[in-house]
Amino acid sequence: MLGAQPRRASAHRRPARSVGRLWSWLGLLALPFYGLCQAQATPELIAEVARERAAAQITLWRLEATAHEHGEGVARNAVRAAALYCKAAREGDAAAQFALGWMLAHGRGVPRDDTQAAFFFGAAAAQGDAHAQRMLKQVGAVSEVMPDCMRPPPPPAPPPAQREMVAAVDEPSVLEVVARSVPSWAPKPIVDLVHKLAPQFQIEPHLVLAIMAAESNFDAGAVSPKNAQGLMQLIPDTAARFNVRDPFDPAQSIRGGMAYLRWLLAYFEGDVTLVAAAYNAGEATVERYRGVPPFAETRAYITRIRRFVGDLVLPFDAKITKPSPALRLLRSAASGG
Repeated sequence: MLGAQPRRASAHRRPARSVGRLWSWLGLLALPFYGLCQAQATPELIAEVARERAAAQITLWRLEATAHEHGEGVARNAVRAAALYCKAAREGDAAAQFALGWMLAHGRGVPRDDTQAAFFFGAAAAQGDAHAQRMLKQVGAVSEVMPDCMRPPPPPAPPPAQREMVAAVDEPSVLEVVARSVPSWAPKPIVDLVHKLAPQFQIEPHLVLAIMAAESNFDAGAVSPKNAQGLMQLIPDTAARFNVRDPFDPAQSIRGGMAYLRWLLAYFEGDVTLVAAAYNAGEATVERYRGVPPFAETRAYITRIRRFVGDLVLPFDAKITKPSPALRLLRSAASGG
């Protein structure tokens, strides 16, 4: 039984002191653009600025939520706080996930709901939040039920004239052509090897190179804290699954990574966003969250992949495996259904 109003762990209880402090954080949204104005606007710099601005916006949502939760400088408004926490939580902010789980677990201005609290504590715990891991022991197992506020709003339909214009264009746009690129720092021998092996797996070389850049930064000897190994950062189970005996051998690692990507493309029917999310967090995690998991690392990972891949959907071989049983639910969640 949870206590009535226990204090939140200090690491998560640092409310903004005033509206002035909140406004000071607005400067975070402008600072990246200052840097952009001081340097040549390369694609890499533009992408970095976009990431910094997105991170600043998430921080601002969380700080504003904290102010409304505690009535610091603004009128206390738990409903507004919960809505803002959820916006940040949806983007993978573990602190916001914990804060909203705490509100729900203790009925702090919102109806108590241990099921939803467990969902948010579970998301934060999966990102390594020790406080959330302890709270899960009190509210119960991680919930499979996704709160409504965590579902992204459906994209607005384009005007009829715009739909007709898009339908009339057969060739890829200039933006798409630029997006399908090779990381400029990729070693030529690795690029050549990928292009040589890719046809055997009927897979796009730029997808493999984008994954490799995000996973190992082209370091054949890379080992992650989770024991992912080699160029394609295969964990031992995945390496065995795709017959990779030496994950530090570049050719074996690339072959294994391509085989896994080919499988994921078939499993998620060519959806690059879901494929990238699954490569980073696991296909079971993507299915449990009905789309991209609310993990900051995974969302940043997808952004890096999309810089070089561009396409939303890539060709896939339906004979490799049956599609994910959850794919219909994933698409329904993405469309707001």
